[in-house]
Amino acid sequence: MKLDPTTLARLKAQAAICLAWLQRWLEPAHLAQLRPKLEFQTGVLAGFALLASVLLGVTNCSTQDLIQQRLDDDLKNSLAEVVPADLHDNDMLQDTKTIPSADYNIAAKETLVYIAKKSAKVTAVCFKLTAPDGYSGAINMIMGIDRDGNILGVRVLSHKETPGLGDKIEAAKSNWIFSFVGRSLDNLTPTQWAVKKDGGEFDQFAGATITPRKTVQAINRGLLLFKAHQAELINP
Repeated sequence: MKLDPTTLARLKAQAAICLAWLQRWLEPAHLAQLRPKLEFQTGVLAGFALLASVLLGVTNCSTQDLIQQRLDDDLKNSLAEVVPADLHDNDMLQDTKTIPSADYNIAAKETLVYIAKKSAKVTAVCFKLTAPDGYSGAINMIMGIDRDGNILGVRVLSHKETPGLGDKIEAAKSNWIFSFVGRSLDNLTPTQWAVKKDGGEFDQFAGATITPRKTVQAINRGLLLFKAHQAELINP
């Protein structure tokens, strides 16, 4: 939770009070009186624990904005890879819409859609989706789609697939992920939305069929999600 400047200042003031109290408590004359007492060690530990917790809280609050900025920068970079810059003049991070997605098996009950606009007209949308059933676990992706339902780009954000085999879904490892550009529900039939081993359009990897199969299936479900909400997304 982001704290307002007043709350943050109050926490810093409390930390200063605690530090001043601890300094007085640790004065040699005071310690000389306390040392013979059984409660001495307990008090020392409690004092340092209190100070550590307060300082940790203040540090977390003071770095929160920086962490959020870095997360936003990473997201902007991902958006730029799947939605060309010349398609929008708005801030896609601020122009969003949430749609229900529980029925599409992309590991989210609701999906946040980032909307690209040029001269106030919606040109494309972008959203994250997940293939929950990859060979080694979830495959997290981001996909850009133009207003007509054609894929602008797909990138894999994270996965646990086998290095040298399943990791070819990464743009840095092969060109396979680029084969989705221009594809849509209109120019491929439902049976073509599969790997070639299953009678579809997309290549599989030698020794790793499950990874591309599940990726293709998830992207297809992402397109179905867009189609179900196309009207409200392109005419907000």
